[in-house]
Amino acid sequence: MTFQAALDAILSGAPPDAAALAVLLACDDTDATGLMDAADRVRAATVGNEVHLRGLLEFSNICRRNCDYCGLRRGNAKVERYRLTPDEIIATACEAERLGFPSVVMQSGEDAWYTGPRLAEIIRAIKDKTSLALTLSVGERDPADYRLWREAGADRYLLRIETTDPALFRALHPDDDLETRKACLFTLKSLDYQLGSGVMVGLPGQTPDTLARDILWLRDLGAEMLGVGPFIPHSETPLADAAGGTLNQALRLVAVLRLVFPWAHIPATTAMASLDPLGREKALQAGANVVMPAVTPTDRRPLYALYPGKICLDDDARKCRGCIDARIRSIGRTVATGPGHVLQGKARSVR
Repeated sequence: MTFQAALDAILSGAPPDAAALAVLLACDDTDATGLMDAADRVRAATVGNEVHLRGLLEFSNICRRNCDYCGLRRGNAKVERYRLTPDEIIATACEAERLGFPSVVMQSGEDAWYTGPRLAEIIRAIKDKTSLALTLSVGERDPADYRLWREAGADRYLLRIETTDPALFRALHPDDDLETRKACLFTLKSLDYQLGSGVMVGLPGQTPDTLARDILWLRDLGAEMLGVGPFIPHSETPLADAAGGTLNQALRLVAVLRLVFPWAHIPATTAMASLDPLGREKALQAGANVVMPAVTPTDRRPLYALYPGKICLDDDARKCRGCIDARIRSIGRTVATGPGHVLQGKARSVR
């Protein structure tokens, strides 16, 4: 199948096909321009020109997992570990709202100190003190915890599948199980969270075909927020010497996701800006519509080192807010003021 035939097929509204998606993901630089232009047109026609801000609050870098690609893995003894107290988390969320963030993402490693009830108390306190939309990203937990947090007021949950290829998942996650990860996502969906998932691009052993199958699985899941992270090797992991992913790979994937999920929220991630100073702007022009600046206390940001070269480690949240506003306006987009809830029932539809 040619690139143009694959692009025309998906733009026609036909159900996406793995072979066609693989062709789009593997396209050359010339065709990539057409792919991203098409995705940007779909973005403008569906979710519009507003860019939604999510303040990223990284409240613990302690993790029980030993994922081969992650700088926070349990086996990395060189990480200085930290854990924000409940009062610090609540205060940081309140400050994010004062700075104009309508939504906060509470992210951490899989830190068991934050039990289901303890985290529920934090969620209730933030909801009582603010009007923030609240997203959790704390990994795999028991269904009872997911239910408790939803009842406490959490609006969204982010849990990236990273890959749906069983062999690749097993190679990357020596102490985890793909079916367990899928079961967590199914549970979150059943509890009516606005559900976010996604994949890493540029992983060792990954191909356009495996990525295409990932996309179709996420579509079947009904994911409403799609995160794309380029793989950036960390020196203190088993994949330290692996070749990393590229911004171009990430941009192609953002564009294809926009075509398959025209109504979804798709972030221009910080990792993209770590590969290219204009990485976030380029992603926003390839179909993305969300940016997630850090609101983590400045002294803790360098310690949340998922990958090397992370940007904006020394800037306070106020400076970050002003910077990202200017960057969004520089490409002719506007900053959304609302909570940015998913348009229910539309994120699953194919254009």
